[in-house]
Amino acid sequence: MTVNIRARRRDVLVVGAYFADLVFHGLPQRLRTGGEVFAEGLGLAPGGAYTLAMAVHRLGQDVVWATDFGADPFSAQVLSAARREGLDEAAFRHHPTPQRSLTVALSGDGGRTMISFQDPAPPQPLSRLLHEHRPRVLMLPQLRYGDDMLAALQVARRLGSMVVMDCQDVPADLGTPGVREALALVDVFLPNEAEALHLTGAATLDEALRVLAEVTGTVVVKRGAQGATAVRHGERHDVPAPVVEAFDTTGAGDCFNAGFVHGLLAGRELADCLAAAVACGAAATAGPGSTTAPTHTELHARLGHALPAPRADRPSSPSAEGRV
Repeated sequence: MTVNIRARRRDVLVVGAYFADLVFHGLPQRLRTGGEVFAEGLGLAPGGAYTLAMAVHRLGQDVVWATDFGADPFSAQVLSAARREGLDEAAFRHHPTPQRSLTVALSGDGGRTMISFQDPAPPQPLSRLLHEHRPRVLMLPQLRYGDDMLAALQVARRLGSMVVMDCQDVPADLGTPGVREALALVDVFLPNEAEALHLTGAATLDEALRVLAEVTGTVVVKRGAQGATAVRHGERHDVPAPVVEAFDTTGAGDCFNAGFVHGLLAGRELADCLAAAVACGAAATAGPGSTTAPTHTELHARLGHALPAPRADRPSSPSAEGRV
């Protein structure tokens, strides 16, 4: 009898484009029109949804990443990095034409500015990916909505897949048709503070949290040097960020998300998931891009206690009690 190994349930399905991050770091001041500044350093690192997949994989989870590569040097660079990390290639699509995805990040004391470019590609049908890989957790790197997304999120719910969605500065708000409906089917929504304020139109973080908590299951707001805040069913947790000397914050938010999902898959409480997320995000700032995303052992050292290591005999799906 032939056994289809694809039929096994995966821990995490990440769906999203790669980006090659060209990072200028150590800028002494913000750029101004007509001016010029010199950076202290320059790096080219894989980013985008690669960071989510890589960071979750380093923490020991079984992850499959659905993305597109083309005949261009940026695709080649990120594909090579994915192979070095040992990422599963089952959901990679390869195109004979360029599939360029590039972000130029300008990072310094004045904050961070990013400029991106991406060649269009037809999306992989999310509903099909969900049926094929049956993930315990679906990770989406940006706010997505509309009829096709609603249908896919309903498939995820029927399959028992927990949906974890970032925001990523998408030009939409709760008044945009389809956004509320999509967030109502999301288990964990992870905007940063500026995105939460924009999305809700709120004047304060507390108000934004209240509004978002009425729409989606669990709200987790990334606050940079102030740490992070999570709200679920009226329960609020605030975790401060450790004091670190940040080299580059590019990719820190995605590593934060990976740490949170790692806590979920370990069956930990909301506060522990948030602490793991903050620790992973802080670790990622120690080097260019996401190159310093921690392993399970390194995360243990940062937390001072262990999250359970991933096991081969783990349950096939999150329990109803464990859904965040």
